[in-house]
Amino acid sequence: MPNVQRRVKPFALALGALLAATLPWWAGDQYQLHLAALIAVYWILIAGLNLVVGYGGQLSIGHVGLLAIGAYAFAILTGKLDWPPLVATAAAGAIGGLCGLALGLPSLRLPGFYFAMATMAFAVIVNELVLAQVGLTGGGIGLPGPQFSAPFDTPQGFYFLAAGLALVVTLLSWNIARRMWGRGLMAIRDNPVAAQAVGVPLFRAKLTVFVFSGVTAGVSGALFASLQSYITPDTFVFDLSLFFFVCIVIGGRGSLIGPLIGTVVLTALPELVAPLAKLGHFFYGLLLLAVVLIVPEGIGRTFEVLAQRLRPRAERQDAITPDLDRLARALGEPR
Repeated sequence: MPNVQRRVKPFALALGALLAATLPWWAGDQYQLHLAALIAVYWILIAGLNLVVGYGGQLSIGHVGLLAIGAYAFAILTGKLDWPPLVATAAAGAIGGLCGLALGLPSLRLPGFYFAMATMAFAVIVNELVLAQVGLTGGGIGLPGPQFSAPFDTPQGFYFLAAGLALVVTLLSWNIARRMWGRGLMAIRDNPVAAQAVGVPLFRAKLTVFVFSGVTAGVSGALFASLQSYITPDTFVFDLSLFFFVCIVIGGRGSLIGPLIGTVVLTALPELVAPLAKLGHFFYGLLLLAVVLIVPEGIGRTFEVLAQRLRPRAERQDAITPDLDRLARALGEPR
């Protein structure tokens, strides 16, 4: 069974990569391709946020503010200053990281509930600033989201760009999660006192991943602005921030595959229940309730349990041979 599992896992990964790479050719219509690109854009943000929430245990519910900053930075740099779109995307990521640093420096010292309130207040402040700065952001009218230049100016090209950046962010998140930083973050999440006692730098670790999540949110915002074609303050509602948070909760903390599945399911859910569009929030709540009651550790944990059942660990059974001569000497008995 272990040999079968070792063969199946690379095959499953290769099959998934093949399906994602060939999606523009077998997708039913342009809307499905748009939906796949939107999943990739959302995942870029959620992959970074997962390190903060799922691994670090910090309740950040204001990342929609960082998404808005990245989107408006991209729209202003590309549309008003004529920057190349790819350069503007990198700049949007840098601006998102700086804003994450500015937000994290004071707020990450707060306890969990107060940190969540600080991030929520940050999202509200960003929205109000966007409305107030009419000359820069267009106020309530908004700004157009410029398209990327060739070869990313088509739906297929944009999908490959978003999927490629999503793959890069996934690899970076996976590399962070599986090494010392990931173990330190989980130690902070589970028992910060014990983590500090063994030398884990609490504040520095939390701030580092929060800045990283700001960078991914900025890049995601740039892609989101181009994908939406036009952005207004109403685009970045607080429900979107809760959506990011729920994707991680449903997927399960301390996992990468779980939040990815949660992102795919929750993004595609409106399409699956399109005839019942008015009940969209009902199905979101029903799915969240079902996961909390049935699989409280998240969807990712379900796949781990199935993998463990398919690949049982081989227990070592080493024969123990007693040293009778040494035992006899210890007891003072003649051999």
